[in-house]
Amino acid sequence: MTGQNALRSEIPTKPNAAMRGAPLKLEQFLPYQLNVVATLVSRALSRVYVRRYRIGIPDWRVLVTLGQFGVMTSKAIGTHTHMHKTKVSRAVALLEKRKLLARRVNRADMRETLLSLTAAGRATYEELAPHALDFARRLTDILSPSDRDAFQRALQRITDRSAQLVAEAIEQDGAGQNMDAGNMRAM
Repeated sequence: MTGQNALRSEIPTKPNAAMRGAPLKLEQFLPYQLNVVATLVSRALSRVYVRRYRIGIPDWRVLVTLGQFGVMTSKAIGTHTHMHKTKVSRAVALLEKRKLLARRVNRADMRETLLSLTAAGRATYEELAPHALDFARRLTDILSPSDRDAFQRALQRITDRSAQLVAEAIEQDGAGQNMDAGNMRAM
């Protein structure tokens, strides 16, 4: 067996006694389910642009973000795409090497570099956009229009709640660090 079939043969299909009593079942855990969907969708979509444009997922995200916004810093791209700065940096370097992206110093802040698409980068973006939109349409055409709307609303609410939970965790971490530092000084 190869591929998906081999993976499926290793996964138990009937719950055994241990599985029935498990309080947390990975395949029913929402964060895991979202990760699986995101991974599968990214893999399927990447087939469209890897084959045709020879760019990977981070490169594609940078290209599309610049296509959408025009001019941005690497930091702003990282914030918008939720990518780590090293991934953004590598993607920017690759796109620049391929002459799809240009850098220029921000005259208002000489420490910053502004990024934008070159004419070739803009042409690539304009060419790939319809393919990406078609992929998204094919992905959701199994849903009725009302289910699509409900899914979009639910996804937005989960995204907003996730951002709120991240902010709370950061706040708690910061408070904990300050408290720890205060306790250390008191010793």
